[in-house]
Amino acid sequence: MVYDHKKVEAKWQEVWEKEKLYSPNIKKAKKPYYNLMMFPYPSAEGLHVGNMYAFTGTDIHGRFQRMNGFDVFEPIGLDGFGIHSENYAIKVGRHPKGHSKISEEHFYSQLHQIGNGYDFSKTLETYDPEYYKWTQWLFIKMWEMGLAYKDIAMVNWCSSCKTVLSDEQVIDGRCERCSSEVTKKEMSSWFFRITKYADRLLDNIDKINWPERIKTAQRNWIGRSEGMKIEFKIKDSSEALEVFTTRPDTLESVTFLAISSKTLPKPEDSKEKLGVKTDKIAINPMTGKEVSVWETNYVAGEYGTGVVMGVPEYDERDMDFATKYGIDILSNSLNDELWEMVPKKKWGEKFTNYHLRDWGISRQRYWGPPIPMVKCDDCDWQPVPESELPVVLPDISDFKPKGDGTSPLHNAPESWRKTKCPKCGKTAERELDVSDTFLDSSWYFLRFPSLEEKNKPFDSEITKKWLPVNAYIGGAEHAVLHLMYARFVTMVLKDLRLVDFEEPFPFLYGHGLIIKDGAKMSKSKGNIVNPDVYIDKFGADTLRMYLMFLGKYDQGGDFRDSGIEGMSRFIKRVYKLFTEEHKPKSKEDLEKVCFKVHQTVKKVTDDISEFKYNTSIAAIMELVNTIYELGTDNRILKTLVQLLAPFAPHITEEIWRENLKQKGSVHTSTWPKYEEKYLKSEKMTIAVQVNGKLRGSLEVDSDLDREEIINLAKTDEKVSKWLSGTNKQSLATKSGKKEIYVPGRLINFVI
Repeated sequence: MVYDHKKVEAKWQEVWEKEKLYSPNIKKAKKPYYNLMMFPYPSAEGLHVGNMYAFTGTDIHGRFQRMNGFDVFEPIGLDGFGIHSENYAIKVGRHPKGHSKISEEHFYSQLHQIGNGYDFSKTLETYDPEYYKWTQWLFIKMWEMGLAYKDIAMVNWCSSCKTVLSDEQVIDGRCERCSSEVTKKEMSSWFFRITKYADRLLDNIDKINWPERIKTAQRNWIGRSEGMKIEFKIKDSSEALEVFTTRPDTLESVTFLAISSKTLPKPEDSKEKLGVKTDKIAINPMTGKEVSVWETNYVAGEYGTGVVMGVPEYDERDMDFATKYGIDILSNSLNDELWEMVPKKKWGEKFTNYHLRDWGISRQRYWGPPIPMVKCDDCDWQPVPESELPVVLPDISDFKPKGDGTSPLHNAPESWRKTKCPKCGKTAERELDVSDTFLDSSWYFLRFPSLEEKNKPFDSEITKKWLPVNAYIGGAEHAVLHLMYARFVTMVLKDLRLVDFEEPFPFLYGHGLIIKDGAKMSKSKGNIVNPDVYIDKFGADTLRMYLMFLGKYDQGGDFRDSGIEGMSRFIKRVYKLFTEEHKPKSKEDLEKVCFKVHQTVKKVTDDISEFKYNTSIAAIMELVNTIYELGTDNRILKTLVQLLAPFAPHITEEIWRENLKQKGSVHTSTWPKYEEKYLKSEKMTIAVQVNGKLRGSLEVDSDLDREEIINLAKTDEKVSKWLSGTNKQSLATKSGKKEIYVPGRLINFVI
């Protein structure tokens, strides 16, 4: 019988949705397990295999937990507001609102096809007014807590995206989205006081189970530095320069002050340390000596006070600079007593500096939630009453970004722009900027379980039951963007006593990336791979299995067409097992298969628990080979199907219900258990040859892998002398060496 993947996959996707197999009872679930992948935004052409790689790994984890008795909730939605969707709509000549509906239909269609266990009865889209109503509510709560404010400040400006960016959206001086150079611009913008939570955000990192690289990225971004502010008076002036230093013990060795320059090339543009000497002379408060003041390109304006002590003797950058410009270099001993002396002598005070800056959330774009604030000449800024939310984004024909620092919402009808002041009733003007898309995604995980709640963003009892998220899975690219913002927002909600936890994702798993032609998939490189083609030709199960077999899930892998053919053959080979008889020839053979199946259950159970999907699949493949070689019975075949179910959900459902005639879904069956008595490895004898001549033999456990067996052979006394050169007849000095292993039979060292 030929396996028809198109027919089978469409059939079970329809059945699952009809049976609501993946829709747990949110209020009555006894063992809730919230399995969530990072919020996807619908990219221009829809889902690519890099996305599918991330989504499939999350789904396997959820299916495994479901078969272990948990009520798994795995929701899906679209982070559809923001620059990504808007720019593509502009490119193809569509209005973002109309384009969002096209993207939504296409993206959800693809998400159905890949076979994930999503609860499609609970989807949300950030551009739905029923969702962003509560995003605006969140803004108002920030305002009420004194955490939202508007200020004229130097902000990051992307001339390509024509909008302000947060510090976190600037990577090495360039826009994280389009890679254009970012400049500084003075503008009036809205900010959230995330800096008030800097210590909590930093200290809590030690309490969460996250990949170390992401934790390190957050620690570095928050950048807490314990130090001092020290005042250097300017000679013949009432002026003084305040410096920040983490090394007050080097005060005696200061020979110059370095000020951040706005005109010199940035360090990333020029590795050379550049400076311009000013006409100011500063006085060292400890020694009374005069020190020169320089504008430099290697001091960051946002670090501390923007002024640092130049101590060439104890700082490599200062040494390079002093050597280049002929500045004195003093060699004095370090004085630890200065930590106490500086404040005592009133030269300065202890100060904690942070790299983290307040979160700028204003965006001069169209496709986003209007900021729910109005400006009154008498009452200044006032929040829109909650009863008037949502402030619906108006339909305008001229929605393109203006590029002059103003929002396209200036083109909205006056009837929308003008409103009443909620405090005095006089005419007021709406805020015309929209909020950052990262605000939309900073709380979505709270909304999913409470989507049926219309009168509040999330139900307290449901939230208590389902949150924090049990497993959060995604990439590391938003380590200091989404992940930082979501933690901050959750802490604020905890302070408001709206949730009883302050870390939304106690467990985070970071997956790797799929590359093509040696590079990360991107439209600009032309290496995007559309999964639709492969699903049509080979089926979703085959593509899922192939992607998970590429390598370790946290490392990713290189996508190659040739590998899919092999996985397709394996899927068909599995199906063939259930259309033919494979009775064991003897009780001994069946006993051997029993040993193998129990060892495989343990291996797959342990490996799936640790997201080692590639080795899980390899173990299942070995089991299939054993079954073909030695035969099987119905009980073993049922176990095989269950082990394969998280990886290949469609074919296993077909076999479980149609071939094995089991009641209910394989995906709600109980995960198989192994028996300890079968875990004792069988022994096998391996002949060891050197250049084809028998030099020894090994008796080893049958579950050892190739490398382990080869290493044992190399250290065997009878064999090693033929490899090391100690035997007169050894050929080890000859060039070239190969290690040939025939599984379960022999090793031949060709030297």
